[in-house]
Amino acid sequence: MPRPFRWAGGARYCACMRRRELDIQLKSPEQIELMRAAGLVVAAALDAMRDAVAPGVSTADLDAIAETVIRDAGAVPSFKGYHGFPASICASVNEQVVHGIPSAEQVLQDGDLLSLDCGAILQGWHGDSAITVGVGQTDPALLKMAEVAEDAMWAGITAAARGVTNGRGRLTDISFNVEKAIRRAGRYGIVDGYGGHGIGTEMHQDPHVLNHGKPGKGPRLMVGMALAIEPMITMGSPRTVELDDGWTVITRDGSMAAHVEHTMALCDDDVWVTTAADGGRCRLGELVTARQPKVGVPE
Repeated sequence: MPRPFRWAGGARYCACMRRRELDIQLKSPEQIELMRAAGLVVAAALDAMRDAVAPGVSTADLDAIAETVIRDAGAVPSFKGYHGFPASICASVNEQVVHGIPSAEQVLQDGDLLSLDCGAILQGWHGDSAITVGVGQTDPALLKMAEVAEDAMWAGITAAARGVTNGRGRLTDISFNVEKAIRRAGRYGIVDGYGGHGIGTEMHQDPHVLNHGKPGKGPRLMVGMALAIEPMITMGSPRTVELDDGWTVITRDGSMAAHVEHTMALCDDDVWVTTAADGGRCRLGELVTARQPKVGVPE
């Protein structure tokens, strides 16, 4: 779930961060293992929802599937009750960017583009991840946009892994590489006002992770950091508005949007994508920690 500026201290992020020192929680290897367990619950819930997506299915149906998977694993949905949010997932359709509230009245149609954002708490530690998928026969241009968002996410994660390994990485190296991947892929809007975040014993922690910016700025990337990296892009303007429900964010110009996310942890031997079933091995190769088996799916 992306962290909007109102959750970064009640003001726009940049102004807020100038006023106070960041409180970044560094995790031990044992705590990262606990985050991995929570992340695998989230991965399982997203897989179950992905399999269920089809025309005629409601977003409330998908919410029920996710909650069942999460609770059957002994975990608790992160989103339900968070600042009053009423559901276990965010389900955002078409021009909805993020924070869409699942509803029995929101029935998926052939050609829709759907973002599913899911979080779980297990033994006090959080996992947070999102996917964007097409419903039935979806316009290839929309699927391409979702692919661009995913590639940009992995570009940001790769930058973080390399930065912590060489000891020179800064937070905005992630932001820069996310933006660079998007700009190279085409003319997409990078959503204003929302971004990734630190994560651990709380879903939203410092630092805020922008999806654009110059490299070499912000706090140094350090072993023990856990971050949710989540690009949000549109087919048009980056401007958004929040609906009267106080949650659902839509594009101002009505253009379609895509949103993806993974939680990652920086380890003493590279990175662990805690919400990816393979730990990120397929996309990152040897940049993934040795804690992640090289063959097969863990656990």
